[in-house]
Amino acid sequence: MKRLLSTLAARITALTLAVVLVTAVVGSVAAVLLVQRANDNAAARSLAAMADVAQSLVSLAVSPEAGQQRARRALDGIQVQVAVVRTDTQRGTVITGDPLPRRLLTTDVLARLAAGEGVSLRVPDSEGKVFLEARPTEAGAIVLAQRGSDAVALGQVAVGQLRWAFVLVALASVLAGWFVSRRMTTPLRQMASAASELATGARDVAVPETGPAEVAAVGTALNGLARSLAHSEARQREFLLSVSHDLRTPLTAVSGYAESLADGVIPPDRVAEVGRIVGGEAARLERLVTDLLDLARLDAHELALSCLPVDLGQLLDAAAPVWRARCEAVGVAFGLERPLGSLIVTADADRLRQAVDGLVDNALRATPAGRPLVVGARQEGEYAVLEVRDGGPGLAPDDFPVAFERSVLHERYRGVREVGTGLGLAIVARIVARHGGTVEAGPAPEGGARFAIWLPVRDGPGGDGPGCDGSSGAGLGNSDGSTSM
Repeated sequence: MKRLLSTLAARITALTLAVVLVTAVVGSVAAVLLVQRANDNAAARSLAAMADVAQSLVSLAVSPEAGQQRARRALDGIQVQVAVVRTDTQRGTVITGDPLPRRLLTTDVLARLAAGEGVSLRVPDSEGKVFLEARPTEAGAIVLAQRGSDAVALGQVAVGQLRWAFVLVALASVLAGWFVSRRMTTPLRQMASAASELATGARDVAVPETGPAEVAAVGTALNGLARSLAHSEARQREFLLSVSHDLRTPLTAVSGYAESLADGVIPPDRVAEVGRIVGGEAARLERLVTDLLDLARLDAHELALSCLPVDLGQLLDAAAPVWRARCEAVGVAFGLERPLGSLIVTADADRLRQAVDGLVDNALRATPAGRPLVVGARQEGEYAVLEVRDGGPGLAPDDFPVAFERSVLHERYRGVREVGTGLGLAIVARIVARHGGTVEAGPAPEGGARFAIWLPVRDGPGGDGPGCDGSSGAGLGNSDGSTSM
């Protein structure tokens, strides 16, 4: 039984059948009872009307005896049995006529007739229910009796037809339920097949977004999932290709110089220079590997945060000398916009400093000598904003929405301007997300790009800080990206 009802179509059909059967049984029983009751009442009223007519015929006839004879002849053809009750002073009460009414005349009925009272009864009999009507006349009482089966014969035909009608309705409902279930489950079966194809690696699957609203919504979601998977896997492939390229370049240099040193083809006076080159390439590899590890740990939430109250003004004051020295070394004008008073957030100070350092590194690579680089913090409503602005070439308008998406800017600007490992902004976005904040990119008033970090402001010096370790987000900007230039 469980196997028969294992599919949704079978269950819908079975449910429809059960509902229809219960409805049909209850409805047919109620209808039959009502029809039978209506038939009984109609038969009783009809027989009472016949008795009244027979009484009138006797009263209007030339003689009571002639009227009774006319009434009996009229009633014989419609399966109504007639008896006559007369009172004879010599013989007492005399009953003549058909056997059915004679058998049903009890002492009580005879007494009521003798008193001039009409009688209307439904009497149980060995052959079933019998309708009895008696009326007093001048020639004696006339008694009419009719079996229930004869009185309601036409109604019983209607009851039988009603039962067949319920059977036909049940069959039609089952067919309708089966058809509806097929229409409803066909798109679900298509979606299940598409999901299986997605699980095996296919990405060019699509299902029709038709059917009931809920089923169409599932189809829309499944098609969106297929597109998202295809997009995500394409981006992953691009990212792996980019990382492979970035790894291969320093590895090639290190491998080439190592072979040259091993073969003794490097002159003694160039060994120190080659050592510096190999060390620089090794440091580049180390930075890339470190960034990859940080990014993986942040994605897996394996990087522990020590969240405490942090004053952003003090954080900027501590880091400003380092940033100013780096800018002066390449001729970039450094600017600091410190917040007015205390601006406290709940954060891991080291990781937050790492995020701001990542933004400064990204901006410093793109900013030419003589142009400004500004680091600042301010409060906007319930949020603290840390931002880095530069006077470099900036980004195109279509770069801002994808600035933190994996490998987009790195691939767009490789060979056009100096780029980093391709992971800096990714790490910034992950660190900020773990703090319950968001990041965004846009144009800077200095002419270049602006990157901002939004964090919830702590509720006073002794309050609990919302959002640290990703417990809640600020709901601003784009925090799910993964790529720097």
